[in-house]
Amino acid sequence: MENNQDFLAKLNENYPKMSKGHKLIAAYIVDRYDTAVFMTAAKLGEAVGVSESTVVRFAMGLGYAGFPEFMKDMEEWYKSKMNTVQKIGAKYGRASQSELLTSVLSSDIEKIEDTMENLDVNSFELAVDLILRARKVYVTGLRSCEPLARFLHFYLQMIRPDVILLGTTSVSEMFEQMIRIDEKDCIIGISFPRYSMRTLKALEFANDRNAKVITITDSVHSPMNLYSSCNLLARSDMVSIVDSLVAPLSVINALVVALCLKRPVEVKENLENLEKAWNNYQVYLNDEINFIDDEPILNYSLRKEEEEPSSENGND
Repeated sequence: MENNQDFLAKLNENYPKMSKGHKLIAAYIVDRYDTAVFMTAAKLGEAVGVSESTVVRFAMGLGYAGFPEFMKDMEEWYKSKMNTVQKIGAKYGRASQSELLTSVLSSDIEKIEDTMENLDVNSFELAVDLILRARKVYVTGLRSCEPLARFLHFYLQMIRPDVILLGTTSVSEMFEQMIRIDEKDCIIGISFPRYSMRTLKALEFANDRNAKVITITDSVHSPMNLYSSCNLLARSDMVSIVDSLVAPLSVINALVVALCLKRPVEVKENLENLEKAWNNYQVYLNDEINFIDDEPILNYSLRKEEEEPSSENGND
């Protein structure tokens, strides 16, 4: 397992200093390792659009004696992923529905507990501060991480203005959406294995523009951490044919709550305006939604602000 981690770590650690051609090779391998693992140097070069010799130099640049040694390491990494799938089949193949439910939920609980123990509180506080101070906040998450990005974007809009969701299938379109990003802005990149190179390139572009970069990812070995100002790590191991995103969603929930507590007046005002719009345009039936007055977090923060002046007057 250590060799497999070393293989991915080599790609991640060397990526920033790679040439353009070598970055294309690394991106192809990470995005399509199940295809790349069966390719020769010539075929890999053809697929990426570089020469065979460039592929060989890429392998040697990572510390391998040549391309065969590189492929051997990649094959071991690939086999470890296939073994994970096989273990899933062995673990769940004959389980009853109730056993399957209990096993998956228990695994998710374990991931949340592990995230609680290992998440850096200082990084979490820094992320809250960066989001509040930024002129604009960009949020990006692709493929299976897109629902997480949309969820975070939805609630950030309730808390502060100028929140932009980078939703696109093209790197060039993504750059067009963030062409004005600079040191006054921040970007939140969400990515878990298999890591998205489009997300990584967006973070690299933001870092080059001196914007603050926040990542929500799974490991210190994640390539998303290469350009980040602070890293929020949440476990996301594959327990079925899909990745578990329960722990990352919990971290995002914690971010939203922390931000709401920092800006209770603005959030309550935004929610009131939104409910007025819903009522005026009959978006919902009147009995379907009435959450503003029953919002415990916001009311708690507002009550504290109202009580503090009265307690001070009582002490005078």
